[in-house]
Amino acid sequence: MGRIKSALEIALEKTENVKSDKTGIEQFDARQRGKKLANAFLAGEANLADELKNTPAGQLESLKQGIFDVLITQIALPTAKDDPKRAETVGNGLSAVVKSSRFPALYKQLTQILSQYVQEAKQYEQAIRQQFSQKIRQKEEELSRRMGREVRLDPFQDPEFVAFYNQHMNALKGNYEAAIEQVKEETRRMFEEKD
Repeated sequence: MGRIKSALEIALEKTENVKSDKTGIEQFDARQRGKKLANAFLAGEANLADELKNTPAGQLESLKQGIFDVLITQIALPTAKDDPKRAETVGNGLSAVVKSSRFPALYKQLTQILSQYVQEAKQYEQAIRQQFSQKIRQKEEELSRRMGREVRLDPFQDPEFVAFYNQHMNALKGNYEAAIEQVKEETRRMFEEKD
């Protein structure tokens, strides 16, 4: 009859060929540090160039990868007033880790696309409001008659307006998001190029 092995013996047999991978752990840590560094950079609390200079050569690529992973996700259509400033910060950060000579021109093109989107979105919103103004005025008059006092409506309280607005603004966003994805893909290719 065979000997029954303890759980510890079985575990030791299964792990006897497993060696700790110190290099892999260091690379993982460097990548995580890069992600934290990128977030600190976006918050204005870190200098990427200094951190890159002070990183050991064996960890540099992993640190850059962590920084890149965070910054590439920040390339997006503007949604807030301070987004153009943030896009500039993202571009500066990516320039520190993407060493392709073509990157500055690509990012300049992106900032022009983002600026064009902001202008076009304003024009779309004005055109939509103007197109819907007559319907909103009619609804205000109807509600004023019913309530016996003057009523003013915010167009965004009207479901019909909101549906129309979202349909057209989403179409505009769709056109620009395709361009954003192309820029992201090209930036990824440039990042992956070795010097």
